[in-house]
Amino acid sequence: MSWIQIKADITPNIAEAMEESLLAAGASAVTMEDAHDQPILEPERGTTPLWEKTIITGLFSADEDTEQIKTIAHNVFCGLSSETFPDCKIEILENQDWTRKWMEHFEPIHIGSRLWICPSWRDVPDNNAVNLMLDPGLAFGTGTHPTTFLCLKWLDAASLENKDIIDYGCGSGILGIAGLLLGAKNVIAVDNDPQALLATKDNANRNNITEDLIKAYLPDETPQEPADIVIANILAKPLYELKSRIGALCKTNGQVILSGILEHQAAELSEFYSDTFTMAPIIIEDGWARLTGTKKAP
Repeated sequence: MSWIQIKADITPNIAEAMEESLLAAGASAVTMEDAHDQPILEPERGTTPLWEKTIITGLFSADEDTEQIKTIAHNVFCGLSSETFPDCKIEILENQDWTRKWMEHFEPIHIGSRLWICPSWRDVPDNNAVNLMLDPGLAFGTGTHPTTFLCLKWLDAASLENKDIIDYGCGSGILGIAGLLLGAKNVIAVDNDPQALLATKDNANRNNITEDLIKAYLPDETPQEPADIVIANILAKPLYELKSRIGALCKTNGQVILSGILEHQAAELSEFYSDTFTMAPIIIEDGWARLTGTKKAP
């Protein structure tokens, strides 16, 4: 089966109306992407900012009538916005598994001295290494982003035997699973996205990790028993908001690892956590930071 792709250059003020019009015309999916390489590094919570110049794309079955699609989209748009309906470009796409196209470019990653992150559909490069077989699905975390890489590097160098880990914002489960493969006793994985919890369970099973060793929870269902190590690879803003909770989940003399932090945010966030943790020097990689600290006694 082939697909029709209808694309238009838009500005943020018409994004919602254009998205609604494409969906009303029968789009199977609507996506938006940056047209001019303008970064949005960390949005405000509860907002979905768009680039000044955005490309919106609607995906339709190839047997749809393109003129009818454009007519419906135009009429719906005009009912939602006083702006001019944008020019649309139509492309024919050959059938392929779009959600898996990126798999062609996901290579095994060597981290530290022991650990390899290996796509589950490729052969491992070193049978004697600690090989984490990964298929992230729709969840964040492959090891390629500096924030995840920094956390994995810490885990590879740490002594994890008999340690309990809480992975707060687990995504694909990569950090908690790596911890278990590197010697940790058990893991509590936490995420507000149910898809992440499913991905974590699937990847644990893929690595022959039994359900009693890693348990996945939504935040409000997380057990309150503190752990030896708490990892939170999220963003600076939620790390500010979650400080009390992260502190409560970490044992006295336990370790905290924080990432998802831009370099310019790191010093202030480290200071913010310093009343609860004795913070170590900041580690930077490609403009991103990792903070680590030891929980102080009450």
